[in-house]
Amino acid sequence: MDLQQLLNSITPDIYQQLQKAVEIGKWPDGRSISEEQRSLCIQAIIAYDQRNPVTERTGYVPPKESACAPEDKPKPIKWDH
Repeated sequence: MDLQQLLNSITPDIYQQLQKAVEIGKWPDGRSISEEQRSLCIQAIIAYDQRNPVTERTGYVPPKESACAPEDKPKPIKWDH
């Protein structure tokens, strides 16, 4: 089995298990995950995410309309005493 076949065999359930293993540092059966396994899991998670549209990927933050655009009406500054 080559890498592409392996990545194609990842199901949504397996994907969630990989995410959980990376998050808590343990496999579903309670065994600790090694640093090498964590690295491989992260790579598999990223590769799986690449199949999804950008807006559905892990960590996606939609862009703001425009952080520097002028407002329609300026807001007056109110000072609290």
